[in-house]
Amino acid sequence: MDRNNVNYAVYLVTDSTPAILGDRDLCEVVEASVRGGTTIVQLREKTSDTGDMIAMGKKLHAITKKYNVPLLINDRVDVALAVGCEGVHIGQDDMELSTARRLLGPDAIIGVTVSTIQEAMVACKGGADYLGIGTVYATPTKTNTKNIIGAAGVRDILQAMADAGYDHVRTVCIGGINAENLQRIVYQSEAPSKKLDGVAVVSALVAAPDPEAAAKNLLGLFNSQPPFVRESTSPRAETADSILELVPEVVLEVARKKPLSHNMTNLVVQNFAANVALAIGASPIMANNGEEAFDLCKLGGALVVNMGTVDPDGLQNYLKALRAYNSVGQPVVYDPVGAGATTLRRSAVKTILSHGYLDIIKGNEGEIRTVYGIYERETFQQRGVDSSAELEVSQKAELVRKLALREKNVVVMTGEIDYLSDGQHTFRIDNGHAYLEMVTGTGCVLGTTISAFVAAFPNDKLAATVAALLHFEIAAERAAERRDVQGPGTFVPAFLDELFKIRRETGQGRMGWLKSAKLTRLS
Repeated sequence: MDRNNVNYAVYLVTDSTPAILGDRDLCEVVEASVRGGTTIVQLREKTSDTGDMIAMGKKLHAITKKYNVPLLINDRVDVALAVGCEGVHIGQDDMELSTARRLLGPDAIIGVTVSTIQEAMVACKGGADYLGIGTVYATPTKTNTKNIIGAAGVRDILQAMADAGYDHVRTVCIGGINAENLQRIVYQSEAPSKKLDGVAVVSALVAAPDPEAAAKNLLGLFNSQPPFVRESTSPRAETADSILELVPEVVLEVARKKPLSHNMTNLVVQNFAANVALAIGASPIMANNGEEAFDLCKLGGALVVNMGTVDPDGLQNYLKALRAYNSVGQPVVYDPVGAGATTLRRSAVKTILSHGYLDIIKGNEGEIRTVYGIYERETFQQRGVDSSAELEVSQKAELVRKLALREKNVVVMTGEIDYLSDGQHTFRIDNGHAYLEMVTGTGCVLGTTISAFVAAFPNDKLAATVAALLHFEIAAERAAERRDVQGPGTFVPAFLDELFKIRRETGQGRMGWLKSAKLTRLS
């Protein structure tokens, strides 16, 4: 078998422990998996003695040879030699790569586990055929993890490999990968110059009721785009002027489509959020039970996950809804309210990031810094739901750009000046009014507004988000200037009126309101 032409798409790592395999026969599970589409198999046995491992290896090799699929042995070069299989996979604490190559010969497939850029560079330089990158997420089948790196960590390693000229070295990632998150992990881990060649799974196949069907499904998922990835049908809005040209179209699409805005939010702002949604032309529903999302996601709208209240039941409801909307490719807006205030909230942020794709992340400076720091090992203590002004303008712009690039989405940092980016194009918006900060829930209902705009204009999420911010903040400016507005109390009904009036004026072809837009391209 040519080690340079191996298909790594679905990489099965075996586990014969009763907790994973149950009372089934490992050989039968492996054969069913290979029959379904598994492209490479690794025998991993941490507790078997050498004789038993060799015996099992020979049985599995007879199966994999029948389907022309490589069999590798985890850690044990001696067992691989005795079995006569195609190669080994070695960890950082196992035999040196150079020694394994000398013992197995130039035709053997040798993979190396890496979790850092430095480890990846050493393995590539040493002649590894592929890297097993991880651990992506924690998993019960692998408890000795040195590092949980997330999709962002995988991406950093892939880009470093490409930059160093190691594009030819193949890669798979491992750790908590299953049918629900495979496409998101592959998508979010893709670097500009290199992407994964496969995913390594354990429980997703070994514990599957039907390993053949599970393997077929995993292979299909790996070879297809996730439903939440949409090709832009509008001209790429690279300048402030080109985005502003799209704004009226987006506002009109919201009015025409009346998209559902499914809000999972706290009781304090539900009424306000519903009224804002109606004013801009959307159709609101306040539904915090995640089970409802499996029906609501099919209605063509968007989900707002507003982390105003965090408890175990609420978090599980968020995850159910997130899974539902991701499954049909409908947008999700995430508002990590008070993300850095407590350990519980930081943990909830990490859980949400690791369980689904978020089209838009919207928060104040403290919240965005916390979300970014989840995988960057930065800490930032936030006081309640308030923001801070510790970063310079250039730092704020760079933060939203880096987070958007990492998550492959749009990030909005709100404040006196708003910053937003899709990782490639970064803008600032200088609209808005101080009254917005004096009314409870205005940040939350901005998430509602963004959700409706992105649902109505999903093929250009950056332009849709800009349009939502401008509609929202120019309405606030207009409301604050009215003679009948004397403060925050009279501001709210005037604000709702101005949201509605901007929608009506746009429908009538009157775009004077847009002349107030203060949009600046930063990068």
